[in-house]
Amino acid sequence: MEMQAPDFWNDPEKSNQKMRESKGLKDIVDTMNGLVSQYEDIMTLIEMGYEDNDPAIIPDISEELEHFKATFENIRISTLLSGEYDRNNAILRLNAGAGGTESCDWCSMLYRMYTRWAERKGFALEVLDYLDGDEAGIKSVTFQINGENAYGYLKSEKGVHRLVRISPFNAQGKRQTSFVSLDVMPEIEEDVDVEVRDEDIRIDTYRSSGAGGQHINKTSSAIRITHFPTGIVVTCQNERSQHMNKDKAMQMLKAKLFMLKQEENAEKLSDIRGDVKEIGWGNQIRSYVMQPYTMVKDHRTNEESGNVDAVLDGAIDTFINAYLKWKSVGN
Repeated sequence: MEMQAPDFWNDPEKSNQKMRESKGLKDIVDTMNGLVSQYEDIMTLIEMGYEDNDPAIIPDISEELEHFKATFENIRISTLLSGEYDRNNAILRLNAGAGGTESCDWCSMLYRMYTRWAERKGFALEVLDYLDGDEAGIKSVTFQINGENAYGYLKSEKGVHRLVRISPFNAQGKRQTSFVSLDVMPEIEEDVDVEVRDEDIRIDTYRSSGAGGQHINKTSSAIRITHFPTGIVVTCQNERSQHMNKDKAMQMLKAKLFMLKQEENAEKLSDIRGDVKEIGWGNQIRSYVMQPYTMVKDHRTNEESGNVDAVLDGAIDTFINAYLKWKSVGN
């Protein structure tokens, strides 16, 4: 009797997905084995301390214990990433709000923050669309972060981010508040079941600008797709050709429409539509205060940090983890 090969053997996308899942499971097993080994090392150190009556060994035990607790917490958080697309890469779009140069500068600061976070995680980052500010900073930037569970982690960052500081662009040295919105969606490689009718969209081409590869500023290869029924606009300029930019932009549009449909269905099932707020200026999820005191506070979870510089340098895992725990208990 002839054995039939699994379907994914003949499908590169499914094969890659299975490979990623297999690697993820192997990493979990390796980490668990490492935890067991750490636990045994800690117990051995404790026994040695008792036998030798040597208090000098306590700092070594404390250091090993802190490392054990941090690893254990990372594993525990990873168990909360059980959504359908949590394992996928993430596509983020930052848009500067009203406030001119100040908001554009805040947008560039947030872009750097997520860049540094991705570097800390060992994730790769790819710029898809980039628009400079008129005087400084960034008006908008779309970028993709590739790595295991990238969307699962970064979905917590979707919303409006608020900055309070003494503006370096204000000659009078006044305190100023700026807003930047962040949209986050998973990269969905498969063709999702979303119908996009030709009459519902407008496709514009324009000359690429900003940071990019060899085609930037040379040809009108950048693509902007506007979806009339929802008002969603997606752009892509950093692929090698107009055709590739169009395919990527269409992929992003379908992913956004698919996620929007899922959110609407979830709201209907949970009967919470009346409580859902439009994401807009004034509905910030997190505030970053630099003057007159320093604090970063997430308004959903009440997680706080007094080290604004560290947060803006990519140390946002405490906020991400707090959000995942907060959502896991039904908020």
